Amino acid sequence: MADPTFGRYSEIPLDSMTPEQRTGYDSIIKDRGICPGPYKIWVESPALMKLMIPMGVYYRSGSGLSEAEREIAVLVLLGKWGAAFPLSEHEWIAEGTSGYSKAGIPAEQVERVISGLPVSFEDNRQQVVYEIASTLVNSRYVPKGLYDRALKELGTNAISDLAVIMGYFTMVAFTLMFHDVPSFAEGLKR
Repeated sequence: MADPTFGRYSEIPLDSMTPEQRTGYDSIIKDRGICPGPYKIWVESPALMKLMIPMGVYYRSGSGLSEAEREIAVLVLLGKWGAAFPLSEHEWIAEGTSGYSKAGIPAEQVERVISGLPVSFEDNRQQVVYEIASTLVNSRYVPKGLYDRALKELGTNAISDLAVIMGYFTMVAFTLMFHDVPSFAEGLKR
C-alpha cells in the first residue's frame, strides 16, 4: 500500500488512473479548476464521480438557496460532525474571504454556527435555514410553526434543496472524517 497523501488516504497518481478514473478527474478539473476535498477520494470510483460532480455544480449555481443560505446549512452540519477539513474550508467560504464565494456571513455568526451556539440572522430566509438545519442535525422533530415559516420563506423546492445539500455534505464529512483528513490538507500536487 502506498504512503498516505491526503489524511490517511493514498491518492491515485494521474499515471496510475484507469481511463474511467481519469475521465472523472478531468471532469472535476474542467468544472472547478482543481480536484477538491472529497473528490480526491471519490475519483477512485468513476460511477460515484458521475453522480457527485453534477450535484456539486447544482448547489453552486442552480439551487433555490443563496450562497449564504447554503453555507449556513453546511456549517451547521459540518459543525455537528466536527469534520476538520471541510469545516476549515467552509469557514472562510462562508465569510466570503476565500475568493470562491460571496456569502459574506460575519465571522462572529460563522463561529457561533460552527460551535453550535445560538445565533440570529437579520434575513428571515437565513434564520429559517439556520433553524431547520439545527433542528435536523440534532434529530429533532420539526414543529408545525417552523414548518409553516419555512414554507412561507423558502417554498417547497428550496426546502428540498436544503435537505439534500445536508445529505450531500454528510457524505463529504464522512468521507473526509473516515480518512482523517486534517484542516488545510493539500494532497498530491497535480
